[in-house]
Amino acid sequence: MTTIMPEGEALRRAVKWISAELNDNPDKSVQKLLNEAVTRFDLSPKDTEFLMSFYKKGRSSSETN
Repeated sequence: MTTIMPEGEALRRAVKWISAELNDNPDKSVQKLLNEAVTRFDLSPKDTEFLMSFYKKGRSSSETN
């Protein structure tokens, strides 16, 4: 199984933070967490696009299983 590893420390921290938040409270809005992560970790537009794509793909694959 291949794991996508984001480049950049801020992006890695954002993914870890969002994942932890969702693990603690799965009912939280992914979109709200994404928006907060962009501000909290000062992500670039490119990093923001990656993050949104990453979680969109993750939700799509979990919905089909």
